[in-house]
Amino acid sequence: MTADIIPHTSIEAHQPSWQEELAAAIRNPAELLERLEINPTQLDASPVAQQAWSLRVPLPYVQRMKKGDIDDPLLKQVLPLGAEMLTAPGFSSDPLGEEDANPIPGVVHKYHGRALLIISPACAIHCRYCFRRHFPYEDNTLGRKEWQTALDYLARDESISEVIYSGGDPLAANDNFLLWITEQIAAIPHIKRLRIHTRLPLVIPSRIDPGCLHWMTATRLKVVMVWHINHPNEIDQAVSQAAQRLKRHGIELLNQSVLLHQINDSSATLVALSEQLFETGIMPYYIHRLDKVAGAAHFNVSDAKIQQLQRELLTLLPGYLVPKFVYEQAAAPSKQPLSLLIKADS
Repeated sequence: MTADIIPHTSIEAHQPSWQEELAAAIRNPAELLERLEINPTQLDASPVAQQAWSLRVPLPYVQRMKKGDIDDPLLKQVLPLGAEMLTAPGFSSDPLGEEDANPIPGVVHKYHGRALLIISPACAIHCRYCFRRHFPYEDNTLGRKEWQTALDYLARDESISEVIYSGGDPLAANDNFLLWITEQIAAIPHIKRLRIHTRLPLVIPSRIDPGCLHWMTATRLKVVMVWHINHPNEIDQAVSQAAQRLKRHGIELLNQSVLLHQINDSSATLVALSEQLFETGIMPYYIHRLDKVAGAAHFNVSDAKIQQLQRELLTLLPGYLVPKFVYEQAAAPSKQPLSLLIKADS
């Protein structure tokens, strides 16, 4: 008598979509600290700051934080603190003068040759130092008719050769809309390039799915994606795999960082970041001095420290891995090299 053979069956675990991971993002500081096994009394987590600019952080990003570490550099970027409620000289709600460069809803046009579209008001993660934390998104959230007005603006100005998708985070928009608007832009003959500024593939790598890759590669436009990675601990295997998917489809990958006090303001951290970015297939592009937005003064790094970091990176890295140190100034014709600022202040 032979024993009954039970056929082997396997049930694959459900892999959440990027939309499901976005919907599951942590919104409560107490829940975040509990997951990280951190006693809330160890930190000045502020309910008032949370009300002014809510916490939002997806689980794939939380999983890269070190449990029990109140100084974790990823945690520091997202946790609402009482320091945000302090006023500081020179810090304002519109540090880059974008209100004056917002000619029609949905369009920010500051620099010659390129124009920025507010594709989505939503972000997958709320960075506490965000220079648009006070931006009037309610006045720049468009329907199809309003988008046509924005497209007409781009078509009239033949000096515009590059369109920048921004937000919020442009990849928070759905792929059907992104395909439609990208096709409309590609139909404007003088526009050559599409640049996408995003943090979403970093915090939810599954966002780089077939639908996303389709609209990015469906037109004649040359596509450049600028990531926003501040610390080497933000890069894990899933992030690297998302970057490789983009590279295989011909997307150019660059990175910009913001200098943040006690998060990445050391040469060791910045060297490790540049090295890891290059291993991931992303070229270091910019390091920004903090934009002086109200609520973020505690992240500021002094100009003397910036000058020191510049010298150290030039010594420690090959030139192609040294990002440009820059700052933005309202009404300036371009981003400004930080060397000019330091020279002027010395």
